[in-house]
Amino acid sequence: MKREYKVINLNDMISMLGEDKSKEILSSFYCPKNKDVQDFIRVKAIEFSKQGLARTHLIFMNIKNEMKLLGYFTLSNKAISIHKKSLSNKLRSRISKFGNYENEYNAYTLSAILIGQIGKNYANEVNKFIKGEEILKIACDKVKNAQLDIGGRVVYLECEDVEYLVDFYTNNGFHSFGKRMLDKDEKDSLSGKYLIQFLRYL
Repeated sequence: MKREYKVINLNDMISMLGEDKSKEILSSFYCPKNKDVQDFIRVKAIEFSKQGLARTHLIFMNIKNEMKLLGYFTLSNKAISIHKKSLSNKLRSRISKFGNYENEYNAYTLSAILIGQIGKNYANEVNKFIKGEEILKIACDKVKNAQLDIGGRVVYLECEDVEYLVDFYTNNGFHSFGKRMLDKDEKDSLSGKYLIQFLRYL
């Protein structure tokens, strides 16, 4: 039996329920595997939405007549630079059609949608009702729909250099194209010194 998920933009939830009730719902999110993912939705998501820095999308499911928060993802628009050597011939051919090639840097510059955060809620074992692959697919489908209006064909994300994360994104059609050094405010919640950058052509 196919599970039915309801995806709600955080801004819409705030409009319907108010900020205090929305904060209460977000504070129930628990993700022991990734402190950054947990801290973002509990502390930063509402402010980021207010400022238009990123849009948070919440995934709910009706469980025993009660809507439960299963996971979330955030989307924003960013400019990225992709070195020519980091692309396969197939990806290079596709990206060359809408990316600007800069000879000086041997790289393509283009605007792309960033999946900034993606996480699953482990509170009260609701994580068993959705897979990480499903959250990622919902996020990518949301990006595809947005690109019908604004253009573009690429989605990208960044993750820590952890084997299970790298394997997860690789197995779901993403290709590594570079590394980004951590910002100062990221060092407390993330391990290592850099994040691996991944892209996927939709």
